[in-house]
Amino acid sequence: MEITTPRGPARAEIDEAARAGLLLVLTHGSAGTVDAPDLLAVRDHALAAGATVARVTQPFRLAGARAPGSPDRQDEAWEAVVAALRARYPGLPLVQGGRSNGARVACRTARAAGAAAAVALAFPLHPPGRPERSRADELRGAGVDVLVINGDRDPFGVPDPADAAELVVLPGEGHDLKKNPVVVGETVARWLARYM
Repeated sequence: MEITTPRGPARAEIDEAARAGLLLVLTHGSAGTVDAPDLLAVRDHALAAGATVARVTQPFRLAGARAPGSPDRQDEAWEAVVAALRARYPGLPLVQGGRSNGARVACRTARAAGAAAAVALAFPLHPPGRPERSRADELRGAGVDVLVINGDRDPFGVPDPADAAELVVLPGEGHDLKKNPVVVGETVARWLARYM
């Protein structure tokens, strides 16, 4: 499904649950795709749990850019995407999420999008080697419960448990969360059950 936004077209790959109890909207990191192993695992487990899942390629990636641009522009496009998906699936509770930069977008826009909760995979707490440039305010400011899943070897850091409703730190995982994506999918699916 192509979705028009103020920042160009976005694309949503949608997998519908037979009797959906929730709409889960996910997106990628800055240079990634919606086919990242953790996103695919989350899709599979959320579908099995009864969620319709939309994996969104944001306008900047469709345009071929590797950098997302300003947060304001990215958030404006994201809110248009989510509004279109909510119109297509009215009445379903919304949970939105993403990995890395996509996790930041999901947290920053959760309240404006009307999300019941957010999922942050590999939340990039700070640029590598720059802990003084913390992005913890984006987690704290989500306005909804946030599930954070990070690896303990993530060079972007690991958020403080106090800044999320739930923090899961996976031993031996880096920023890509690809060693055991099944655990990521299972963790998210268990957490989503409270919103269905």
